[in-house]
Amino acid sequence: MIRPVTPTAAPSAPLSPERAELRKAAEGFEAIMVRRMLATARAASFAEDTPLTGGGMKQFTAMRDEHLAEIAAKSGSFGFARSIEASLAQHLPAKPEEQGNS
Repeated sequence: MIRPVTPTAAPSAPLSPERAELRKAAEGFEAIMVRRMLATARAASFAEDTPLTGGGMKQFTAMRDEHLAEIAAKSGSFGFARSIEASLAQHLPAKPEEQGNS
């Protein structure tokens, strides 16, 4: 049985400005990766150019792929952004409340 992919839940605590910026960058990178995957899959098409596959259709397809990639990145469908964010977040400075009273 195939289960539908559900978007990942946002954390309940507000994000620091650095973490929010990191999340936005990671989602942008995931969107780029998804767009490239879609473009590569389309490039393998063996269909000939016809009036229905000309420039207008190619532009529409590119816009659709871009929109799909943005949705996938924001929903966490592939999980690339969350993995990138988690990996890079280790390099962010700790919040003052996390540093304790040392």
